[in-house]
Amino acid sequence: MDEYGKLFPSNGRYALQFERFFPFSCEKVFQVITDPEAFTKWYPFATGEMDLKEGGRIQFDDGEGAAYEAVILDLKPPHVFNFREIEDLIEISLQEENEGCRFFFTHTFDDQDMVEYVAAGWHRCIDVLEQIVHGQQVKWKYNASELRETYKKQFS
Repeated sequence: MDEYGKLFPSNGRYALQFERFFPFSCEKVFQVITDPEAFTKWYPFATGEMDLKEGGRIQFDDGEGAAYEAVILDLKPPHVFNFREIEDLIEISLQEENEGCRFFFTHTFDDQDMVEYVAAGWHRCIDVLEQIVHGQQVKWKYNASELRETYKKQFS
């Protein structure tokens, strides 16, 4: 069953948070999250160029001529991976839980008009991350419009 994101106010901005449980260690999940090749499969526009250290850069290319980079703000393997992508903040954390770990993904951004689009997009990306962590072949679901409608209702 999919776990839907939640929206919170955050210092005049919006924080969209997703949470999932993985039946694997924090170390295994963290390795997948920060592996440049795996990162390109679940994170939008990632090029695979990643300098994995605090202050390191992550390269992105939207395929339409816009290249940009993120800066890694906090990196504490195997629990914390936070970076600033343009003006947005991405915070990924893992907490040990029972026979696995709890994954938290938070995207803090400004544009209220984009909430359902951002939520649907991340929902789909995290579904793909889940497939990768489980060692499955990546299969993107064609559910973006349904998710946008669900999130529009949930957040209005």
